[in-house]
Amino acid sequence: MRILIVTDTYPPDINGVARSLQTLSEGLAKRGHVVEVVTTLEASSREPGLPRHVMSSMPVPGYDALRIGFASGRELSVLFDSFRPEVLYVATETPLGIAAIRTAAKRHLPVVSGFHTNFQSYLEDYNLPGMEAVASGILRSIHNATARTLTPSQDTAAMLTKWGIKNVGVLGRGVDTDLFSPERRSVELRQSWGADDNTPVAICVGRIAAEKNLPLAVRAFEALRIVQPQARLVFVGDGPRLEAMRNEHPQAIYAGARTGADLARHYASADLFLFPSITETFGNVVLEAMASGLGVLAFDYAAPRLVIRDGENGWLAPFGDEDAFVNRTQAIAARWKDAVLRHAARQSASDFGWGRVIEQFEHELATARPANA
Repeated sequence: MRILIVTDTYPPDINGVARSLQTLSEGLAKRGHVVEVVTTLEASSREPGLPRHVMSSMPVPGYDALRIGFASGRELSVLFDSFRPEVLYVATETPLGIAAIRTAAKRHLPVVSGFHTNFQSYLEDYNLPGMEAVASGILRSIHNATARTLTPSQDTAAMLTKWGIKNVGVLGRGVDTDLFSPERRSVELRQSWGADDNTPVAICVGRIAAEKNLPLAVRAFEALRIVQPQARLVFVGDGPRLEAMRNEHPQAIYAGARTGADLARHYASADLFLFPSITETFGNVVLEAMASGLGVLAFDYAAPRLVIRDGENGWLAPFGDEDAFVNRTQAIAARWKDAVLRHAARQSASDFGWGRVIEQFEHELATARPANA
């Protein structure tokens, strides 16, 4: 198949959606398909990757690291004429994605869309409360103009179906267990955090942004310190709340954005992973943390619900119950060195390879094509 991937975010962007789309796209190419990407950033000179077409964009207000892409129907028509795609995967519901869907419709090209980010749930965090009904209506009209909508978890699929989005499917996520591994644990990195073998280190990985609910991670860590006063808290990531978090919680360690083996080393050098977010469509970082041999504390939804067995390979709190999340941290403080639990976490993550996800993605795209294509 000749496949065009349309997305506002793609590496060198550093976020879970970008990394997942890169893995899926490159996986399709390795399976013999011709894949090109329409996005908003030039490729890194170190990792050029798949051929890409860079469109105009502007930063998301209040969040310069994310961009909204734009393309005219004429631009996309020229691209379609040169590349001759058989099917499109449109990953973002922005002017770029909408233009791609409309241009494809005029040419009777099949489109599969993706729902990767709960943007509508971010509205209150960014001072736009009460807009979810409006946002869900807009999203419904966009996705129902495509043949199929794929989202990473059953929780999100149920939400989309409730909104009236038709033909919703679940395309899960995977993890590279060779990259994310306990073997990457670094004594030197732990020492730089002021931690020795008897010091529990809790880590959070992801955007430093309002929608990630990071103040709850700090509350949970303070509960951990009641039992383990020497504990350390490490944030890995960048985002619009970074400076504010540094000012409000100077006791934490801020490692900045990390990628590849460096990111994997940060995971493996910690002991506990705190995941306080309630806005994820999946939560790739949960699989990465578990593959790294960490005990994960998270709310019971999306990826955590899928992979964590409470008390066996991690810990769950009822969805949205912040007091329960904090109290659970106190209960697990005595088990931060539990080798059996951490081994079980690693084993559970090993069941989620990318191969089966890429095969399913290939099938979804092939099924969207007309029978005589």
